[in-house]
Amino acid sequence: MASIKLILRTHQVDQTGHSPLYIRIIKDRKTKFITAGVKLKENEWDETKQKVKKNHPNSGRMNASLSQKIADAEGQVADMERKVKSVSIKKLKEAIKGKEVPNFFEYAYARCEKIKGSVSFGTYKNYLIYTKKFENYIGTKDVYFDDISVTVLKDYMAFMGNTLKNGATTQRYSVMILAIMFKEAIKEDIIPEYMYPFNKLTLKKDAGKRVFLNKEQIETLTNLELKEGRKADLWRDLFIFSIYAGGLRFSDVIELQYSNYNQDEQRIKKVIRKTGRVHQFKIGKVAIDILNKYIKKDTEIDDYIFPIIADKKIYNKNEETRYFISSKENHSANFQLNRMGKLMKLPFSLSFHLSRHSFATNALNNGMRIEHVSKLMDHQDISTTQIYAKIISEELDKAVDNYIF
Repeated sequence: MASIKLILRTHQVDQTGHSPLYIRIIKDRKTKFITAGVKLKENEWDETKQKVKKNHPNSGRMNASLSQKIADAEGQVADMERKVKSVSIKKLKEAIKGKEVPNFFEYAYARCEKIKGSVSFGTYKNYLIYTKKFENYIGTKDVYFDDISVTVLKDYMAFMGNTLKNGATTQRYSVMILAIMFKEAIKEDIIPEYMYPFNKLTLKKDAGKRVFLNKEQIETLTNLELKEGRKADLWRDLFIFSIYAGGLRFSDVIELQYSNYNQDEQRIKKVIRKTGRVHQFKIGKVAIDILNKYIKKDTEIDDYIFPIIADKKIYNKNEETRYFISSKENHSANFQLNRMGKLMKLPFSLSFHLSRHSFATNALNNGMRIEHVSKLMDHQDISTTQIYAKIISEELDKAVDNYIF
């Protein structure tokens, strides 16, 4: 037989000193909580009498409402236990709740589909992946918003760290996706704001360090002996091109069309895939030489310069197709670049994104103003670019420590 009681969860106290009141169900030594839709101060609740104290201005009305809720809950439990002898506590909770609080996973997956057309496919895919990751941890889709407490989230973070070996940044991102779902549900008035459990979590980032190729390493990579005509040679060219073309991201490099390049002005102008902004800048001799290596005469204006995308019609079919083709080619590029990095005996893994870091740090090291570097990288906020300036400062400090006595 299940037992039902009202519990003021004082460990969930908010900034105003109010705590949520819950209906607690215990069956077969298992416990479930259902929100009563009430928040009280600790001195306004009589645990023994299971009533709101008279010092609360609406105590009479609230007690009548709570008594009705408990009576309804007990009636639901009695009906369920008569019908099903071995009814689970989850089914009891579901019967009592009715449609009061929605199922978290039903809402989250529906939300993913709702935003699919308004965000990049990569963002949509990440929302799905990290929601599914949480579902795999919980082990069931039968989870309501109020089931996801601070304790559940802390246990999830511990599982990610200890079992999945996820770093702090991955744990943070995994939890932030869940927090977004809660915030959207609150905005839509589907759940009350006090159900939001993330305020009491401490989400940290890994103390990551941006690595890059210095001038000598770029020269070594440029002169590294590779079999000409092989894919590795192509990926190296694109990597070097990115360094000398403002640190263009991988997708923007492989999507560079003849219409994006003004040979007379030696200028690139294109819509950046990540930001959706039109970006234009002049490129230098190294980047121009690489482009000239691949530019053909008999081409259409919307053809791609670099021979990566084999079929532009298939590639441009939809964003999902572009995402998967680009991801596949990026994996291929990183595989080849990592092999080159090993030949160079680099102390880190070489991947295409390091071309962007390499442009920024070398440009700053050569005296380019940070405002100009920020503009070339299409940073919306110069504080993002200042991360690279900090790297230069750290390198300088290291040089002083090593060579000045």
